[in-house]
Amino acid sequence: MKNLIENVELVKNQAFINGKWVHSNSRKKFDVINPYDGKLLISVADCVTDDAKLAIDGAQGALPEWKAFTAIARSKVLRKWFDLIVENEEDLAKLLTLEQGKPLAEARNEVAYGASFVEWFAEEAKRVYGDTIPGHQVNKRIVVIKEPVGVVAAITPWNFPIAMITRKVAPALAVGCTVVIKPAEDTPLSAIALASLAEQAGFPAGVFNVIPTSDPVGVGMVLTESKQVKKLSFTGSTATGKKIMEQCSSTVKKLSLELGGNAPFIVFKDADLEAAAEGAIASKFRNAGQTCVCANRIYVQAEVYNDFVKYYLSKVKRLKMGSGLDEQVSIGPLINQKAIGKVTALVKDAQKKGGTIKTGGKPVATGRNLFEPTVITNVTARMDLNQQEIFGPVAPIFKFRSAEEVIQLANNTKVGLAAYFYGKDNSLIWQVAEALEYGMIGINTGMISTTLAPFGGIKESGFGREGSKYGIQEYLNIKYLCMEV
Repeated sequence: MKNLIENVELVKNQAFINGKWVHSNSRKKFDVINPYDGKLLISVADCVTDDAKLAIDGAQGALPEWKAFTAIARSKVLRKWFDLIVENEEDLAKLLTLEQGKPLAEARNEVAYGASFVEWFAEEAKRVYGDTIPGHQVNKRIVVIKEPVGVVAAITPWNFPIAMITRKVAPALAVGCTVVIKPAEDTPLSAIALASLAEQAGFPAGVFNVIPTSDPVGVGMVLTESKQVKKLSFTGSTATGKKIMEQCSSTVKKLSLELGGNAPFIVFKDADLEAAAEGAIASKFRNAGQTCVCANRIYVQAEVYNDFVKYYLSKVKRLKMGSGLDEQVSIGPLINQKAIGKVTALVKDAQKKGGTIKTGGKPVATGRNLFEPTVITNVTARMDLNQQEIFGPVAPIFKFRSAEEVIQLANNTKVGLAAYFYGKDNSLIWQVAEALEYGMIGINTGMISTTLAPFGGIKESGFGREGSKYGIQEYLNIKYLCMEV
């Protein structure tokens, strides 16, 4: 692996706790596997609960110094971290592809996207404003100030191992919080590389901590129940999010939860069908369908159903599978065999209940964790993939008659993260956008993620927002000062 990475300082096998590179107290390691070929990349420190406590203690100890930095001083350190991420973009992208599997072009985009949060919040650090409020009595003055919440724990997923870290910790660091990061066990190398660059950027010891572990439940419990951790940000499944929410209740800590999705992608009869098909490709097959905002259910109005399927199939059949390091590949492997099993079961259930496989439909025999890009028609609400997040390269295409019908179908889910629709009728656009019960809506686009906008959902997709001016508020406490004069 090191032969592919020019900056060997990015490749480490230790945890980063309180400014030091250390092995786990258990002295144990766990293997990081390339999902494409199943080969061992490296074995890294397997942190245990004692390590998590040390990281929290380190973050707590560093908090007074870091929050005492001026906003401009913190901004300069963040800016240096941003510059280092950009300088090492190619190495970070290769490392990401090796451990996660996504195509190199997507990995490069993720590194740039992740860096953009560091740049954005480096600037926002200087714009955390308070308020003065007219007093309720003639001799009273009211001032509102904002302060960092304290130690922040970030539990991040494997599908975006760089961007999900920077999106959480950049605003926390910007306002003066210190952080403890528990990366996903499948993809710890990107987090470790970010820690190496953070060290070079000049964060004081204890401000930035990374604890890789193969025991997410045990280590996660330490983070959720710690009295020193004042805020926890989690991205992952709804089921796990509910458990984390329950565990955090013992200390009533602040929470941000970005949980599962079941995104509808609606194509109305007046839509530009070719543009809609392109948007549905981008939304569905990015990262082999392993994103929480992927199009999970494609709804096409009956009048243009057959035409859309024709456009869509022609594009899907041109997608190339293989190793993410191959520049010609557009779909890499799923993360592991468990993911393959889930997607296979969903496709078989759809077939059993009357679905028609138009292309794909099975794992690729010649590759590990590869699943063919799949399109299913004659899809009904009875199928499991109607309510389950697919998290794979499978596109079910439903048929609908009216706007009222499709809004009801789209909203008939417990979650509400992202939704998409294509159409030209301005009146209908407003009606549908306001009626869809989702935190984010893509209108005539299949790509909605940007540093500038608030990312997050409603219903069982969680709460809190990441990115934009709203994202920094998640890491601040509001303090009201009443002064008699």
